[in-house]
Amino acid sequence: MTPERLAIYHRLLSPEGKVTRWPRKDHEKQFVLEYLQGKFAKDVKYRESEVNAILKEWHLFGDHALLRREMFDRYLLNRTPDGKEYWI
Repeated sequence: MTPERLAIYHRLLSPEGKVTRWPRKDHEKQFVLEYLQGKFAKDVKYRESEVNAILKEWHLFGDHALLRREMFDRYLLNRTPDGKEYWI
């Protein structure tokens, strides 16, 4: 995530860097999801509970399931067919 891009969308983040709300505009949603993708390590497999914990830590509006689904639907997070493992 470039500093320029963070500057454009800073209003979506708290001073601590947590996502404050789920935006309406698609380009803002994409920013939020890519920002959250950056909170995951590459080449690491995560259990669903670990994914949920990371997402809960980095947003304030209380819908980690929405974020997890959106990340998967937009190909920012992969998962096994049974949903037991996730990775970037």
